[in-house]
Amino acid sequence: MGWDSLQSAAVRHPLVPRQAGVVRRGAAQLAGMLARLLGIPPVTRRLLLVIWPFLAIVVVLVALGMASVEVLSAGRGYVEGESHWSKAQKEAVFFLTRYAATHSEDDYNRFLASLAVPQGDEKARIELDSAHPDFTLAKQGFIEGLNHPDDIPGMIWLFRHFRRVSYFDRSVTVWTAGDRYIAELADVGARMHAVASSRHPDERLLSQLLGRVYAIDAELSPLEDVFSISLGEATRKTKLLLLISTSLIATTLVLIGIALSRRMMARSEAFENALRLSEERFNLAVNGSNDGLWDWNLVTGDVYYSPRCRELLGHGDGEIGHDIEALVSRMHPEDRQATRTALDTHLADGTLLDAEYRLKCASGEYRWFRMRGQSVRNDNGVPVRMAGSVTDITERKLAEVELFTEKERAQVTLASIGDAVITTDMRGLIEYVNPAAEQLIGCRGDEARGLPLAAVFGLLDESTREATPDPIESVIREGRPVEVAANVLLLRRDGTEISVDESAAPIRDRSGRITGVVLVLRDVSSERQYAAKLSYQASHDALTGLINRREFEHRLTQALASAAGSERQHAVLYLDLDQFKVVNDTCGHAAGDELIRQIAVALQQRLREADTLARLGGDEFGVLLENCPPGHASRIAETLRQTLVDRPFVSQNRSFAIGASVGVVNLADGPFTLAEVLRAADAACYMAKEKGRNRVQIYHPKDSELSLRQGEMEWVARIHRALDEGRFRLYAQHIVDLRRPLRPSGHFELLVRMIDERGELVPPMAFIPAAERYNLMPMIDRWVVGTALSTLRRLRAGGRVDDLETCCINLSGTSIGDERFLELLQDLLTGSGVPPASICFEVTETAAIANLTQATHFIEELRALGCRFALDDFGAGMASFAYLKHLPVDFLKIDGSFVKDMLEDPIDRAMVEAINHIGHVMGKETIAEFVENEQTLAELRKVGVDFAQGYGVAKPVLFGFDESTPRPQPASYGAMRA
Repeated sequence: MGWDSLQSAAVRHPLVPRQAGVVRRGAAQLAGMLARLLGIPPVTRRLLLVIWPFLAIVVVLVALGMASVEVLSAGRGYVEGESHWSKAQKEAVFFLTRYAATHSEDDYNRFLASLAVPQGDEKARIELDSAHPDFTLAKQGFIEGLNHPDDIPGMIWLFRHFRRVSYFDRSVTVWTAGDRYIAELADVGARMHAVASSRHPDERLLSQLLGRVYAIDAELSPLEDVFSISLGEATRKTKLLLLISTSLIATTLVLIGIALSRRMMARSEAFENALRLSEERFNLAVNGSNDGLWDWNLVTGDVYYSPRCRELLGHGDGEIGHDIEALVSRMHPEDRQATRTALDTHLADGTLLDAEYRLKCASGEYRWFRMRGQSVRNDNGVPVRMAGSVTDITERKLAEVELFTEKERAQVTLASIGDAVITTDMRGLIEYVNPAAEQLIGCRGDEARGLPLAAVFGLLDESTREATPDPIESVIREGRPVEVAANVLLLRRDGTEISVDESAAPIRDRSGRITGVVLVLRDVSSERQYAAKLSYQASHDALTGLINRREFEHRLTQALASAAGSERQHAVLYLDLDQFKVVNDTCGHAAGDELIRQIAVALQQRLREADTLARLGGDEFGVLLENCPPGHASRIAETLRQTLVDRPFVSQNRSFAIGASVGVVNLADGPFTLAEVLRAADAACYMAKEKGRNRVQIYHPKDSELSLRQGEMEWVARIHRALDEGRFRLYAQHIVDLRRPLRPSGHFELLVRMIDERGELVPPMAFIPAAERYNLMPMIDRWVVGTALSTLRRLRAGGRVDDLETCCINLSGTSIGDERFLELLQDLLTGSGVPPASICFEVTETAAIANLTQATHFIEELRALGCRFALDDFGAGMASFAYLKHLPVDFLKIDGSFVKDMLEDPIDRAMVEAINHIGHVMGKETIAEFVENEQTLAELRKVGVDFAQGYGVAKPVLFGFDESTPRPQPASYGAMRA
């Protein structure tokens, strides 16, 4: 601790009394104690008690004098400012007068510089007169007015505090009037400058303006005199006011000082008498035989430690010294300052010494001790002796730490959980409410504490609106946790109702006796609202409010069950709008949505109350007609179709004829499963479209045309599921360069395959026709291109496609005519990081010729990025050579029907030779497809074909690199078709 002997601190060292003691005893005790501690004789002490109020008066008067000087200095600043103002005004008039004669820009600029002085003062005045002045701007204005920077703070203060005083207000009024003349002078100067600067100055107008300048100067002179007189009067009256104020305040302070001095002297004498009566008292009692005793002579510095003190520290006789350092040297460094503060406080004001600290025992372990003591003071109030006890409180400290930690953890946990937690005693009175509970019940914890639950909130059954059983009573009666049934409402005192989940459990002490109950309430209002909302949204269409496909299928399942069990007759209608896309494309999606809503209302009005109308998606509606024989179902279908025809849709001053293709399935034609009914209705609807649209088609199980369409539609669903579930794969087939057979091939074509539900590969010709018929090829193409590019980008990042020359990707004819697909391709190619020159898109000859203009535009746009193109199946069409010169492609892929039989059929061989020759003449490279053996490969080399592809060259492998072959790995996006 570094203390010198504390008897010296008690006798000679100044002790500063604690603020708490000073507040209790007042200013007189503070002065008397300071006098005694400083060793001041009693006579001098009394003198100090008498004169200290006057010292305070002197300080206040000095402050008033300084304030007076500051005010007068500020007044002087305004006087000097007026001098600068007047001088600058005169100079401005002089230079403007001279400018009228000389037309010299220098004179005009000096006029402006002189005018800036009063204008700066005006800026400061306007800013200080505002409700919320910017003192920085005011200061800048005064500086521009040539006022001394040291005077400006006083000038600002004087203006703010004396602005409404009559004599100062008159000065400001004169100042304001002068500023108006200055503004007029500036305006006249500007007009003179405009006239003088013109090519032919009007001397007569200049003379008139100069006359106005003289008039302004004449009118300003008396104002300047009035301002000077007003400032002088203001300064004199301010001086008189400060003199009177100072005199009154000084007199008041003197009277107060006299009264305080008398009171302080009386209290000082009473304090000294009390000290004299108590200085012989000293308490040597100790609590319990386990305490150690100590007795400290503050004059000599000797300390007596009882044998028990030594035992507590683990020392024997003579092992501990006989001074205060024996204790201080063993004290933990962190506790020394706090102990010294407690001891200083005790020595200063005589309060009971009670300190806790750690001492190092003989074993080297620190243990906690509590020291209590009292001092005895001499006639002068100086402590001369202290005695007290020392108690080992280590076990208590450890328990306190553990208890505090547990309490802190419990409080933090209760405060942070989102559920409302309320604890009660055995009488059901509230003891604790956590923050979540305060918010839930609408009552603060301190307000609820001590009240029964019923006085703070009520608990009701949501269905019966009756009070639920008291959970506190139930827990106490049953002695176990209670889970209250769901659908409970909490009724707050303000009438608000909140849905809650409720549970209660007993609180037990160590002996297992119940001492209270904890009630947990959880606000489930939002959960119940959300569940109700989700339930509605899950079964209804957001746009029309009709039930959705999910709910429709649920009701249809129930209808199928009733039809099978009771032979009831039901029918299902499937409606597909015929002109919806026209409205959407012409008037926008908002109009399309409005059309869907109007149609939903119109259809609902034509159905029976027991019938079910659903929006199945997009522009498709479903109707379930329960207890409806086949003939009546057909009439209803025709009525619905005619209703739409009779109600044209009007949007943006345009009228659209709306029709619907309707498929009808009578469930009596079954038995059907749910999936079979929907497929049958969809197939019938599609057949109605193919037969001319806007008609009703009734499903018959033996209709072969419907069966074919139904099979294709099954593939549509399977394709959608495969896309959603990621069951498409890309395979790569090498294309060999016949001109360089020894060089490893970096040329390959990507082929698409589908994995069926059993995990087996599906050949492309099984699903491609359905995809083409039902316009799914653009979706597959987008999947294909994105997959290929992302895989190539990943493999290039890993340095695994260094030998890539050309990656061929097939595109359908539908995609070629889609402008949005072209934009998508351009974005993907730009953002993929794959060199466009390594990508070759393949389009079939028939698709290119069918959309020749669109195909040419499509090819040219992508070739501009660097991509290449191949014309697939070339030679299969009737006019291949006629159209070839119009298509800017890089490769011709000779149709495989010529290649595979060219060894046996000389005509096929001639066709191959002709296509190859024409291609080379036109600067295009040729690729032979369906090369199945080495003999065909050799013959193609003789013919001069550039590339060969087929099972005789390489079989397709999963797109990617493996350990043995440097080829691209599988990916999630890929080519279009094989």
